[in-house]
Amino acid sequence: MKTFLHVGPGSKTKNQTTKEFAAAHWKELRIDIDSKVDADYHGTILDMEQVADDQVHGLYSSHNLEHVYIHQVQRVLKEFLRVLKPEGFVVLTCPNLLPVCEAILKTGLEAPLYESPAGPITPLEIIYGHTASIKHGNEYMAHKCGFTEKTLTDYFISSGFANTATISREAPFYDLWIVASKEPQTSEELTSLAKLHFPTNGQ
Repeated sequence: MKTFLHVGPGSKTKNQTTKEFAAAHWKELRIDIDSKVDADYHGTILDMEQVADDQVHGLYSSHNLEHVYIHQVQRVLKEFLRVLKPEGFVVLTCPNLLPVCEAILKTGLEAPLYESPAGPITPLEIIYGHTASIKHGNEYMAHKCGFTEKTLTDYFISSGFANTATISREAPFYDLWIVASKEPQTSEELTSLAKLHFPTNGQ
C-alpha cells in the first residue's frame, strides 16, 4: 500500500481528493493547521516538521497554496518536495486567476460566477478568500497570492521539482491543476499520472 499526505483537508477525506488517491491501495495521512480538525499532524504548510523526509509516495493539496504570501511559495513547495519519496509526486489545485480577471472585465468584481455549498462565489472571493468565513473569524481562509498556469509551473520547477503537467479550467471551475514529480519522468509517464488524478467529465 502506498501513502499520500492530504494537506489542509479540513473535513474532507480521501474520497474527496482524486479518483486515484481515493482507491483502496492508497493510505491517507492528514495534516491541517486547525487543531479542531481530526488530522494525523497539526501544523502549517510552511513547516511540516512532524512529517519525516522521504515519507510519502504522494501529496494532495487543494486550495492551500494561495493562503501563503507569494514570497513563501517556494518554501512551501520545498517542504512538499522534502517529504516525498524519490519516486513521489504532488497533485495540487488552486484558483485560476486568468479567467477570473477576464470575468471581472465582463461583469465586475462582485457578480457571482458560480454556486458553491457555501453560497455564491464572486471574483472578489476567488482572489481574496471566502468573505463569510473570514467575517466569522476563520482568517485561515484569506488568500495572499494567486497564480496562472505559467506562474504555477515556474514556481514548481524553481523549487526543485523535475517535471510538471497542468490543466487550466475556466467557467464554471476557475481552477488550475498540476502534477509535479520529484524525479524526472518521461512525458508518457507524466501523462499517465495526470490522467489518474486530473478531473474529467466536468468533475
